Amino acid sequence: MTEIEAWPGRPAPLGARYDGAGTNFSLFSEVAEGVELCLFDEDGPETRRVALEEVDAFCWHVYLPTVSPGQRYGYRVHGEWAPERGLRCNPAKLLLDPYATAIEGDVDWAQACFSYRFEDENARNDEDSAAHIPKSVVHNPYFDWGNDRPPEVPRHESIIYETHVKGFTKLHPELPETLRGTYAALAHPVATEYLSSLGVTAVELLPVHQFVHDAHLVERGSRNYWGYNSIGFFAPHNGYSSSGQLGQQVQEFKQMVKSLHEVDIEVILDVVYNHTAEGDHLGPTLSFKGIDNAAYYRLVPEEPKFYFDTTGTGNSLNVRHPHTLQLIMDSLRYWVTEMHVDGFRFDLAATLARQFHEVDRLAAFFELIQQDPVVSRVKLIAEPWDVGEGGYQVGNFPPLWSEWNGRYRDTVRDFWRGEPATVGEFASRLTGSSDLYRADTRSPSASINFVTAHDGFTLADLVSYNEKHNEANGEGNADGESHNRSWNCGAEGPTADAQVNARRRRQQRNFLATLLLSQGIPMLLGGDELGRTQQGNNNAYCQDNAVSWFNWANVDDDLLAFTRMLIRLRREHPAFRRRRWFLGRPIRGSLDLRWFRPDGGEMNDEDWETPFARAIGTFVNGQAMAERDARGHQITDDSFALLFNAGEDRIDWQLPPGLAATWEEVCRTAPPEDETGAGDPAGLVVVPGRSLLVLRKAG
Repeated sequence: MTEIEAWPGRPAPLGARYDGAGTNFSLFSEVAEGVELCLFDEDGPETRRVALEEVDAFCWHVYLPTVSPGQRYGYRVHGEWAPERGLRCNPAKLLLDPYATAIEGDVDWAQACFSYRFEDENARNDEDSAAHIPKSVVHNPYFDWGNDRPPEVPRHESIIYETHVKGFTKLHPELPETLRGTYAALAHPVATEYLSSLGVTAVELLPVHQFVHDAHLVERGSRNYWGYNSIGFFAPHNGYSSSGQLGQQVQEFKQMVKSLHEVDIEVILDVVYNHTAEGDHLGPTLSFKGIDNAAYYRLVPEEPKFYFDTTGTGNSLNVRHPHTLQLIMDSLRYWVTEMHVDGFRFDLAATLARQFHEVDRLAAFFELIQQDPVVSRVKLIAEPWDVGEGGYQVGNFPPLWSEWNGRYRDTVRDFWRGEPATVGEFASRLTGSSDLYRADTRSPSASINFVTAHDGFTLADLVSYNEKHNEANGEGNADGESHNRSWNCGAEGPTADAQVNARRRRQQRNFLATLLLSQGIPMLLGGDELGRTQQGNNNAYCQDNAVSWFNWANVDDDLLAFTRMLIRLRREHPAFRRRRWFLGRPIRGSLDLRWFRPDGGEMNDEDWETPFARAIGTFVNGQAMAERDARGHQITDDSFALLFNAGEDRIDWQLPPGLAATWEEVCRTAPPEDETGAGDPAGLVVVPGRSLLVLRKAG
């Protein structure tokens, strides 16, 4: 190996930072007895090795004046190997830099990737892993952001579109084939103009941090399509780059963000800081395990050979350790300041709140977020549960946060399914879930409302399948949500029966209209507006193929037009996206919200407790909004009546006395041939079975 000039360098910042003349390297390890930096040619083996002799506050560092962007590198950490005491140093294993901003290559899952022998897990494996794992890459941080600015969409005006970088663009016929499935494709005008015309304000991207394709998936010819298996919290996943993996992925990601910002669409990242791809004690040694195992992971106190797991993936990050907390906070700040993203959705966020065993809403991680001048200002969304004891924490996150509202999903599904005893809770979910979020000064925007998400059925499949069909996953159809219960939509799966298909179309519209006209922040699963199907697969995590990719050649144009209309209705009328809660008391002489039965009478306590109620109406008084805009101007709007009929039979609905004026129909989920009678001077309105009608009061 050739000699290389080395200077002492600096302990901060951690990672590899190119300054235009050379690169500073810094790695944290409290247990290391020695650290070596290994340099690799573009496609070749290790060519140079530099011992890091400078150590400050457990940060091992060096400056190499001849190293420039594109340089591939990794670390070897010397120290004690004693798994029974939680120590797993092994210099035979090349390690990824936890702060690497670009990563090249994949894991090939040779035995050398593991620190033990397959035939004996207690026997140390000293095979060199360098040829079998990805390499960290020095990247050029300079990028012309031009006039880029964050859209800064107010939370209550947000409409989130959950999608996948690859799946959204892979089959799009109007995109260049060389770009499909990449960051560059999502930056293309074909993609940005579609999202803009749809009317959404943000894309929430499934994980784009560098992730690993699990060994068991690779063995059966599958891939980790969703990406919830992170190994690099600063590096955009190299598999989504059209231009290369030696830092080009960073530039391409930045251009994607810039292009989306140009059409006023925010970028929210689904981030996985709760675990890594290194798994449990039988998992590979790729980075954190070999650098400082006990600092980065929660170990079982009585048996530190094993990992404390509240994620169901084999390990959990140790957010009690200051350097692990620093890693997460540095990563978040990096994506905001350097990559210009606008927010984060935290996977299994309850795990981050655990300091010992229980979930504590005032855990150190949330305190750091609260006081951070960068991260506290972007959109923060929690998946408020994990698989550990006490892990379901819907409604319990701090005031800065919004939460995926799992109770909204379940209640809205049950209502349109015709389940008993859901009317009262349905009304609460429709108006922002004040029972969950109002007590601690939060607003309706604390609720991320959704009916479908990546993890489960698509909307088209939700109304078409009573049972999951995950056979292609290779797990005997034992994975995913157990069943879907009856939707009373007729035969399961694809059918040519016109009546069955009509019922399904109506249910799709019921869900979309309910979602987009509810208070809170709606999240639309990408492709639901197109009628996208996964053929009944409700856990397509490993389906990196046409099962998961958007089929742009088979679009339900009518459903797409209906979705666009609903989004436009929401964006044009602040009555559907209030900043504050309904007060339920007179404002300027009238109530801001009223609930009524089909006979026109006001809902009373007995009505709310009726277990088999299938219909409910609400009058939203846009003239009685106790809200002001940012400049202090009073907000008023049109008034709307929303009539919900989840029963099988039509309802001759009588609008309440005083509301029987001239009404304009603005949205219906039943076909046009089902006459509604909107505009009847007597206030009588016909609402077909299993449908929703929205009326706007004229004058």
